[in-house]
Amino acid sequence: MTTDGPGAAAAVRGGALLVVGDVITDVVARHRGPLAAATDTAAAIRTVPGGAGANVACWAARGGGAEVRLLGRVGADSAAWHEREMAACGVRPLLVVDPEAPTGTVICLVDTGEAAERTLLTDSGASLRLEPGDWSDALLDGVARLHLSGYLLFSQSSRALVAVALESARARGVQVSLDPASAGFLREAGVDRFLSLIEGVDVLLPSRDEACLLTGLPDVADAAAKLSRHVPLVVAKQGAEGALLARSGAVYAHVPAVPATPRDTTGAGDAFTGAFLAALLGGATPEDAATEGCRAGALAVERVGGRPPGRED
Repeated sequence: MTTDGPGAAAAVRGGALLVVGDVITDVVARHRGPLAAATDTAAAIRTVPGGAGANVACWAARGGGAEVRLLGRVGADSAAWHEREMAACGVRPLLVVDPEAPTGTVICLVDTGEAAERTLLTDSGASLRLEPGDWSDALLDGVARLHLSGYLLFSQSSRALVAVALESARARGVQVSLDPASAGFLREAGVDRFLSLIEGVDVLLPSRDEACLLTGLPDVADAAAKLSRHVPLVVAKQGAEGALLARSGAVYAHVPAVPATPRDTTGAGDAFTGAFLAALLGGATPEDAATEGCRAGALAVERVGGRPPGRED
């Protein structure tokens, strides 16, 4: 597969983006201060559509440029709602309805203090039951980029789908990106195993914690540089400190963050990834695409939930 060299952005311009990943129902509980054990803690609670894969697709579609498609698996309990919500964001949903499992649910506990830190309780439900039978090579018709949610690597069936999708993308010369998704799940899965599973990925978009975990290095710049010996382009997301871009064992660019007052950090990394990929599809350089990612991340943290503003906003 080709890498994101100087001419790569122009080469993929005009194609669609296919995101394969999780579609989740988020229950966001915003509270102030520590949770009170064994009793009540006052909170503002909302149920919103989420999932790293679905969020990335919605942010990528926000600019109204290239076509964005999303392959995911949901339960019959909320399939119609999730389809409507993604279509409203401009995404073409390609949802497999699971006959047995409900849609995945994440409880997002968000401290409304200055940092708006979040803690996630995750029931993956149908989302990680994607399997090779859900894949068709025809899904890549007209597609210039394939993006895989790292959550897919945390179950046997969806890992098998990732292998099939990567093979299909290689055969067609389609660029592949992946977001590691969760430092907690990465730790459980094992770093060496994870790195072997992403062989052939063109762009890796880890958070600071994920990059450091994947390399065992405490400094995110050193971690991004090391990862770029395995993946052609590494874009390390640092939240309020912007993003680092690395190739061939060295960091070559730092993109500053856009100032923001956080309300809820849920989905900020997904917003960055979606805007970054949409900009690449539009012909931007990786550095300029990262700038768009930082703008989207800043907008995301000032909102509750992981999705972009509605078209009426």
